[in-house]
Formats: sequence, structure tokens, C-alpha cells
Amino acid sequence: MFIGQYSHNLDEKGRVAVPAKFRTQLKSAVVTKGLDNCLFLYPQKEWDKMAKEISELPIDKSGNRAFSRAMLAGAMELEFDKQGRIILPEYLRTFAGLAKNVIIAGLYNRLEIWDEKKWNAYQADSEKNYNQIAEALGDIKK
Repeated sequence: MFIGQYSHNLDEKGRVAVPAKFRTQLKSAVVTKGLDNCLFLYPQKEWDKMAKEISELPIDKSGNRAFSRAMLAGAMELEFDKQGRIILPEYLRTFAGLAKNVIIAGLYNRLEIWDEKKWNAYQADSEKNYNQIAEALGDIKK
């Protein structure tokens, strides 16, 4: 389970350290284009489930084809170096607009990697509407 948010620096080679508490769950991982201009990072097991669901979408709808292409063709398997860093491919860094400072946010079964300025803006906007968002979700089982 991934929870919390952590600030890290992206170096000139596109490397970023993944928090140590997350690395134990990420022996094998996949990063891909996410929603809201961030990156999604999945443990291999979670990625396999997600990829299977995406691959089973009917291809007769253009939205399904576009989503499949973004998520599957945009994906890259990752390896960790000895310092616990991953290299984010340039096309994914460009997609997410990643600069030097990034946020790695835990969202239960995946991580999201955000440009820090975009994360802060997104959080500020979401927090203004937090009560309305919660009401729209309805009753969540407790």
C-alpha cells in the first residue's frame, strides 16, 4: 500500500529517487502517462491487472483506442539503481512537464509523479472543492 507524499529532485539525467518505504513494494515496476499531466508508477502485479483491463476495452470506440495507446504504448519498465533511483524516459518527463522538483504521491496501489508546481496548484484547486468532491462520491463503505 502506498500513501503519503514526498518531495524529491530530478537530476539532469532524468533520475529520481523513490522513497525507501516504497521501494520494497516495487521490485519490478512500470511507469506510464497518467491523468492530469502526471505519471503513474505501478508495481508489476498492479500494472499487469491494469494492462489486462485496458487491453480488453472494445477497440471500436476511438476513446478506448486513444486511452489504450496512451497508457500501453506510453509505458516503460523500470529498474532501480543502487541508490534507489529510477530513470524517467524523456518523453514521459516532457509529457508530465517535470522540472527539477517533483512530488511522489502514494495512492494505495500506485504512485503518481508530479512536477511540484503543478502538484501544488492541483492540490490548492482540489482543496477548495473538497466538500463537494466528497459529497459527489456518495457513501464510501467504512
